[in-house]
Amino acid sequence: MRFTTVAFSLIVFIVIFSIFVANLASLIGIDKQLSNRLDAAVSDGQTREHERLRLDDSPNHLMWFLQISDIHISMYLDPARVPQLVEFCNRTVDIIAPSVVLASGDLTDAKTSNFLGSKQHEQEWRWYHEVLRDTNVLNKTVWLDIRGNHDNFNVPALQTRQDLFTNFSVQGRRHTRSYMQQIVKGGERYTFIAVDASLDPGPKRPFNFVGMLSLNETQHLINLAERSRQLDTNYTIWFGHYPTSCILTPGLGTGGIRNLIGRYREVYAYLSGHFHTLGGAVPRMYTLQDEGFLELELGDWMRHRRYRLGAFDHGHFSFVDVHHNQWPVVLVTNPKDALFQIPGKESFEAMMHSSHIRLLVFSPAKITECQVKLDAGSWRDCKRVSRELFVVPWEPAQYKRGLHKLFVYVLDDDGRSRMIEQQFTLDGTRLRFDFLAKLVLMYDTNKVFQTFFSVALIVYLVPLCVFRIWHTLVRRGTVVKPRLRTFCCGSWIRKMWILSTVDRLMLPIVGYCLYLTCGPWSIGEVIDGHIGVVFVWGIFVNNAFLPGTLTYLYGFFQLMLCQLPLTIIFANNVSRRFYRRGTETNYGWMMGLWKNSAFILIMTVEVLLAGIFWNSYGLLAFIITPLRAWSIVLNAVIWYQSRYIPDKCLRSAATVWSSSEPKLSSLSQ
Repeated sequence: MRFTTVAFSLIVFIVIFSIFVANLASLIGIDKQLSNRLDAAVSDGQTREHERLRLDDSPNHLMWFLQISDIHISMYLDPARVPQLVEFCNRTVDIIAPSVVLASGDLTDAKTSNFLGSKQHEQEWRWYHEVLRDTNVLNKTVWLDIRGNHDNFNVPALQTRQDLFTNFSVQGRRHTRSYMQQIVKGGERYTFIAVDASLDPGPKRPFNFVGMLSLNETQHLINLAERSRQLDTNYTIWFGHYPTSCILTPGLGTGGIRNLIGRYREVYAYLSGHFHTLGGAVPRMYTLQDEGFLELELGDWMRHRRYRLGAFDHGHFSFVDVHHNQWPVVLVTNPKDALFQIPGKESFEAMMHSSHIRLLVFSPAKITECQVKLDAGSWRDCKRVSRELFVVPWEPAQYKRGLHKLFVYVLDDDGRSRMIEQQFTLDGTRLRFDFLAKLVLMYDTNKVFQTFFSVALIVYLVPLCVFRIWHTLVRRGTVVKPRLRTFCCGSWIRKMWILSTVDRLMLPIVGYCLYLTCGPWSIGEVIDGHIGVVFVWGIFVNNAFLPGTLTYLYGFFQLMLCQLPLTIIFANNVSRRFYRRGTETNYGWMMGLWKNSAFILIMTVEVLLAGIFWNSYGLLAFIITPLRAWSIVLNAVIWYQSRYIPDKCLRSAATVWSSSEPKLSSLSQ
């Protein structure tokens, strides 16, 4: 039996790559599944009441609303957030006059003055409450707010003194958690279901990132959805702070909350925030879930001052994301943007038989010009049929094949203009959502974090264990010594091999790594006044168990950014000691610092992270923290041992590698 480095590397690569490709293929395949569903919906000729409504120049069968998310009112950052929120409630709401405003979580920032800890500040909540009261916005529209994870930092239980959402929000006084709101407009019933997936209890940062629905809360949502159906709802929007990929649902099995939402045909979209478009990396974080509804994450108010205008027009749902104070605001409702068609719920027949292009236009000043152009045609003036609705006649039969472009130009009396370009289709031609958006919204975030941690364990542990077993087999004569032909790879394989033979280094390295998977990471005040125990797989605090979520990602970074580089440093030290390279030479302290700069840098980072942990969870958490403070001591001891390892500890390695190095002959005697 002959082992080679190339063969082993190839096997590991094939296994990991096959798993990745399988998941990637599943994700990419969703486009085809959606296309098939769309074709089936069209061919079956499904008819609903709204499909029999003709999209003409009537202002009826039209309702619009706003969404704002991640406001993060803060005592310490960006004082402009509050006055600009006042402007939004006064000016924007007055101009657009929405039937509903959705405030989807993270209403306050809840950070300490050094931005490392977390705490509910009554002043932040008072500012939020005063903005809504002083602007009289609650008498202008229906304001639906919901908790975010920041609104739940350091809260031992809902409806306790620390749960300021209950006392200062609009809906917190009426509803303990998730709730339903219905409005009737033009004889049609619209339902908004708010999903509160915040943790109960709510730990401090950083381990309060992913939401969870308990069995009771899941049943409550089912009851709300069934009640909505019994009331003959025409159209339903679900909204919450967390994207569906970020919500644990122990009672719903595979598919989780997406399966729950997908059960109800009247649900058109799930609206959320939380991800902040990943810092701008995914500015259009939208997708059509395989269960048949749109999922739309909204960029934050905190930094980017974004809000969303959504509208139902004759059974078709459209939206546009807008930057605050950018006027005019334009939303085309017919023909709808091709990217956001919802198979089985929206009818291409309705658009094919429509008589007018329809768009909503809002501006502080009078609209002086509103024109549309189709493909390379000429510009045509729009007719204003109500305060906000503009229409223009068209012949949809001329555009019944493929993708087409609609251009809109709007100018108001103050000289502000808006030019938009939108693709549409009348035959079901599909556009693809951004790959990163699908990846973020359609994968299970917690499973991704678990995968990262598992991969880190494999990358960290498997090579050392394989080298240890390989070394034993070589010593017994079961396999032959490997021939390391590649200079760079061969050199590092030899170094890791030698490290794996030294018990006093190998055992604590592997032991610490295994401890992270099962032992407690820390014991401290996970919530002020409440001692909790943190494991990678969950947190016990205040008589409750919170499944591990961000802890897996935290462990991944600990292994990949700290332990793995340190292990490479240990291997290099042992190799230098083994081959007598430079360990007996006395260097000046400057040269010594330079040669050990990588170790010093990593340990500095470890110390800083330990300090942050202390600041977040208190002195007890700093003292009883194998993940942080104890690992600093452990790594310092291992580094010292690797630098000055006794010759007797290297004898086992010498039996395999000394033949290539005459200097080591004394070790094997």
